[in-house]
Amino acid sequence: MNDTSPEMQARYEEMLKTLSGEQRLRMACDMHETARRLVLASLLAENPDATPAELRKGLFVRFYGEDFGPAERARILEYLEKEL
Repeated sequence: MNDTSPEMQARYEEMLKTLSGEQRLRMACDMHETARRLVLASLLAENPDATPAELRKGLFVRFYGEDFGPAERARILEYLEKEL
């Protein structure tokens, strides 16, 4: 779905072009951190007593779970189960 007018899309792209590389990187990092916090809040809403390992595994599955085959995903989840 795209409900942004072509004019506004062009303005947005021009605005991004005026930012330095550092500003764009900071913007991306801020967006990732916001997404991470939203996912953590969702995981805790589903299971308020989640352990740190369960939260690590939940974050992995939500962000990257579909990027790996079943065997790789299982190995990563096993690793994330360990206390760090």
